[in-house]
Amino acid sequence: MIDVQRLRVLRAVAEHGSFNRAATALRLTPSAVSQHMAALERSLGTRVVARSTRGVTLTRAGQIMVGAAESVAAELEHAQQQVARLGTGRTRLTVATFTSGGRLLLPPALTRLTATHPDTVLHIREGEPEDTLPLVRQGAVDLALAYHFDAPLPLGPGAGSSLQWTPLLEDPLHVVLPQGHRLAGRDALDLAELAAEPWVLGCLKTEAYLRRYAERAGFDPHVRGTTTDYFFARSLVAAGTGISLIPSIALAPHIPGLCTVPVTPPAPIRYIGVAALSRGDRPHLTTLIDALREQAIRQHTGS
Repeated sequence: MIDVQRLRVLRAVAEHGSFNRAATALRLTPSAVSQHMAALERSLGTRVVARSTRGVTLTRAGQIMVGAAESVAAELEHAQQQVARLGTGRTRLTVATFTSGGRLLLPPALTRLTATHPDTVLHIREGEPEDTLPLVRQGAVDLALAYHFDAPLPLGPGAGSSLQWTPLLEDPLHVVLPQGHRLAGRDALDLAELAAEPWVLGCLKTEAYLRRYAERAGFDPHVRGTTTDYFFARSLVAAGTGISLIPSIALAPHIPGLCTVPVTPPAPIRYIGVAALSRGDRPHLTTLIDALREQAIRQHTGS
């Protein structure tokens, strides 16, 4: 039988990429971590990690076992919640969300959830997908409202098969210009037309995405400012600092002095959805996902 503690240690090694950092996170010695890994490999009859001077990487067997470790952790967390509910009669639901999606989609969905299931105890935490999706797999978060661009979902180490992704909304990015800009009256813009422009961006991932598309268009964008807030980025555009690339759902509230122009195909798109483990007998989670899907439909149709 596989020791659950060894799976926990393996998961920490996968997350931190070294025995020393995993030991620090777990409050163990590096020697103890090494012993746990050796014992796990003996019980499986195969290696789960590959050691090198650059750190530790998972073998294919290790990736499978990390996926199992995530499932075990999620099941234990779910069981603990069920036991807690026996004593209180209330269901705890922890929801993670990124900022712009949460502001637009989450509040109406939570209103419906609490009306349908008034026994729900809600906990909301903000975070980017690369941080929140692994928490769903571990059982620390019940649902994550997340997004990805044209790259795969940032699932973290191990197999992602336990995670169910429900698409909600396609969120095209638009060019935001000062109202008096020479290109402000256009119906659509090719990014190549903006090669000489200074840019102000609302998040680091948008910058990486812009650079990929700009490379295809044959230029290296001059980024004059990077923020972690799309509203702040648009405010800087209104102040004449540069232009920006902003997802559709982050274009509100309106800021005077700005013009928004779509990007010609192939336009950069952000894909928004929800990630959760198998819903099983969890009606609260089903209600929330259905409510988020209906809110996304209303946003898409403008109703």
